[in-house]
This record gives sequence, C-alpha cells and structure tokens, in this order.
Amino acid sequence: MTPPPRSATDPSTLPWHLSQDGPAPAAADPEVPLAGPAARAVTARQRVPAPAPVPGSGSGPGAGTDVLPRGEDGAVAPAQAPDAAPAHDGPGAAVPLRRNRDFGLLWGGAGLSLLAGRATAVAYPLTVLWVTGSPGDAGLVGTALLLPQLLVQLPGGALVDRWDRRRIMLGAGLGQALIAGAVAALLLSGHVWLWALLAAAFAEGALGVLHQLAERAAVPAVVPAEQLPAALTGNEARTRGAAIAGQPLGSGLVALGASFPYLAALVGQLASTVLLFGVHGKLQTVPDGGRTGPRPDLLAEVREGLAWMWRQHFLRAVMAAVAVSNVLFQGLNLAVMTGIQARHGSQFEIGLVLSLSGAGGLVGALSGGWWTRRSSLRALVLGGLLAWTALMVPVAYLHEPLALGALFAASGYVGGVFNVAGGVFLVRVAPDRMRGRANSLAMLVGSGAMAAGPVAAGFALEAFGPTRTVLGLSAAMGLTALAALLSPALRRNPLDA
Repeated sequence: MTPPPRSATDPSTLPWHLSQDGPAPAAADPEVPLAGPAARAVTARQRVPAPAPVPGSGSGPGAGTDVLPRGEDGAVAPAQAPDAAPAHDGPGAAVPLRRNRDFGLLWGGAGLSLLAGRATAVAYPLTVLWVTGSPGDAGLVGTALLLPQLLVQLPGGALVDRWDRRRIMLGAGLGQALIAGAVAALLLSGHVWLWALLAAAFAEGALGVLHQLAERAAVPAVVPAEQLPAALTGNEARTRGAAIAGQPLGSGLVALGASFPYLAALVGQLASTVLLFGVHGKLQTVPDGGRTGPRPDLLAEVREGLAWMWRQHFLRAVMAAVAVSNVLFQGLNLAVMTGIQARHGSQFEIGLVLSLSGAGGLVGALSGGWWTRRSSLRALVLGGLLAWTALMVPVAYLHEPLALGALFAASGYVGGVFNVAGGVFLVRVAPDRMRGRANSLAMLVGSGAMAAGPVAAGFALEAFGPTRTVLGLSAAMGLTALAALLSPALRRNPLDA
C-alpha cells in the first residue's frame, strides 16, 4: 500500500485518501495537530472538494443559502450544475404533502380567512340594503370592499417581500377579526352609519389582499419544489370551495340577523390566526429576501417589481390572455343575468347557473395538477382559450338554466385548471424576493380587468341585446386565442429550457 503523504495540507493528500477503503488516518503534520472530530471534519472536506463560491453571494444572513445559478433578473436558471444545491430544502422537503404539518396549518388558516371574507363580501351590500333600503348605498359599500384590489395590490406585494409573511397573515387576520367585531357591535347597537360601513369594508378588503398575497408567496417556503403542483391544486380548490360556500353562508346569516355574518367572521378569523400561530419560522425561503445592503424605499421596490415583470415576456403574454378572458367572462355573466331576467326568470335560476360554474371550477382545480404534469402551459393556454370560445357560442341560443349551467360548469373547469397551471408557473419563475410583487401584479391585472367587464358589457347589452352581445364576446375570445397562437412570446417557456 502506498504510504500516506506527510502533511494534511499536501496537495497529494486527496488522491491518497480516495484510494483507501477505510477511514483516513489523522494528519501527521506536527505543525497542524488534528485529532478526534476535528481530524474527521478536515478529512471529510479533503475527500469532497467544496464548490466554488457563487459570485455576489455575500456574507450576510442569506450567504451560503442560495447557490443556484441565476439570470440577470434574479430568476433561477433552468439548468443546474451537478454539485448545485437542491431547489428546495424547506421544512416539508422529506415529508409527503398530506403529512406536512406547516402546509396543513397554512392551508387551513388561509381557508378559514377566505371563507369568512367571502361571507362578509356578500353580507356588506345586503346589510346596507336591509338597513337603508338604498341600492345605491349598497353599491357604494360593494365598491369600497373591492377597491383595495386595485389600490393595495402593488404596495401590498412589496410589503409581502419586505416583511415576515407569517406576521403579515397574523396581523391581517386579527385586524379582520376586530373589524368584524366592530361592525357586529355597531349593528347590534342600532346605530348604523354609512361612512363607518364604508371604512370597515375598505379596511377589511385591504387586509384581505395582504393576507392572500402573503399566503401565496409563502407556499414555496413550506413545500418542496416537486410538490408545488399538488399544493397549488389544493389552494385553488380551497379558493373555489370558499367561494361556493361563502355566498350562501353570508346571505343565509343575514336572513337570520344583520350582525350574524360578522360574528361568524369574527370566529373564523380568530380560528385562522390560531392555526397560523402553529406555522414555524419565517415564510421566506431566503431570510430577508437575500438582501445584504440597505433596503430601498417602498416605491423603489414597486418599480423593481414592475421592471422584473416587464422582462418576463412569456408571463406577460399569459397575463394578457387572462386579463382579456376575465373581461369577456364578466360580460358573459351579466349577459346571462340580463337574458334570464328578460325571459321573466327567477334569481334562483341565476344563482343555479353561477353555482354550477363554481362547482366546475372546483373540479378543475382538483385536476389541475394532473394537467400540469402532462401538458405545457402554452398548450393549456391555447386549449383553454379555444374551449372557452366553443363554450360561449351556444350561450347565445340556450335558455334552459340547466343547459346554461352545464356550459358554465365546463367553462369553470377550464378556469380551475388554468389557475393551477398559471400559479405553478408563477412561483417557479419568480425568485423568492420578488414573489409577493409578482403575485400582486398578476392579481392586479385580473382584478382590474374584472372591474372593467360589466361596464363594457352593460353598454353592449343596451345597444345590441343579449344574443348579439354573447356572439360578440365569443368572437373576441376566438380572436384572443388566435393572438395567443401567433404570439412569439408564448412560443418559448423559460422553464422548458
């Protein structure tokens, strides 16, 4: 056997150690005495050379935690060197999703908050209508509740990237509980002021936006990368389920008593915060977003998020398709309501059609992971737009609520699949330090488009009637599908490289 080199610092040490079958002996250099654990540690380091440091990794709290190659925009490069660290080493990396305690608590806590928010979203306008009898006042409260979707998204995304996401959710949940309790006390006292309900609705909507943004950005911190499709499938199914259950829950509790929906929301938000208290640690995969220098101001971070999104050509094309389809579907919903009313149909028929749409979305969300594993996002976008076009055309000629409900259920199914696939793509392409802002921009585009849809459709319905309006919406959806097919930005998914 070849004798060992005389010094542990000799460059020939590594080949000698690799040629041995058993553990390497301690170093023999008298100037570098090594024994026990120290000798074993040095020997282990000699056997496997350490990877070269990543340029720009720094020496702050996040140093050493991010060894993945990144592009100019901070996104993880698709290809990895063999010695690169795993994409995720979070708390749930070695645990099946169904046994991941942190994800279960996060999922359940956010679900209770969503359910409470959906119930009060219906209850606010109904409460005002019940107390004042004014549809105009009810519309004002409904607008106040939705206004944060447009005003809070961008700064909220920057705050989610800046602050501890777990604390944001806890603070938002407790704030929503206090608001619900205050509104309930106001209604029980018999002194109802419109300005107070407007302020409460806006504040609850703003806190709800922060809660949702923080929860979406936190999922990759508790779920390994390979389980993200399943986790986001569960999240989308939870959102659809909360929408289905929240509307009848809110309206039914209002019928029992004006304060009941808010008392139920108070209990739900408190239960949500109890669950979230059990989630361990900060819900960022990189501490403090990986920053080592002074933090820029909030406006600079918003601009940074906008600049990053502008460079994501594929993502921008997908978001454009989402925005257009949201406008068209909001118009389609209003057209169906107008058509049913014109035929002297009932509110129950309208509720049946919209409920079937939600049920279809729930089933689509549950199967979204299956589609994501078997199809590219480009194929799902093009297929979804074509399917929506084909499903819209018959709506112009059908009058039976069950037939309309079946078409809406199929459209909802496509939407559920699309939301899961888009959510998986977004969390994979956005670096952790940018994830809150990326989600806020995506939600801002969708929410802004949804707000514009009913206004445009209302003018079209007055001018052309329901049948021709629906046919026009179908043609617009078909043109959107054609534009997506010809779009150069949608031809290359950066994650497929």
